[in-house]
Amino acid sequence: MLTSKQRAYLKGIASEYETIFQIGKSGVTEQMCKEINEALRKRELIKLRVLDNSGWTAKEASDAIAEQTGAEVVQVIGKRFVLFKRNPKEPVIENIPK
Repeated sequence: MLTSKQRAYLKGIASEYETIFQIGKSGVTEQMCKEINEALRKRELIKLRVLDNSGWTAKEASDAIAEQTGAEVVQVIGKRFVLFKRNPKEPVIENIPK
């Protein structure tokens, strides 16, 4: 579980990130979650977007993906959301507040 300080720190980092996944009309699929999990393993922090034709809200999609990947939702703003999952073997993001 992220603390408010950790969440604020990660939001600041994510603000400069590009969106790397889009949730489309097929919604949240098992294959997509595998790809997202792999991206989280490599990057730890990723930004995603829900397209208008998906039928999902950003909150619904973020909760579903977080549950399937074991990630934590950092923030949801409009149609975009940010997920974080720490890589215990090779941490990418340093200096996260305690």
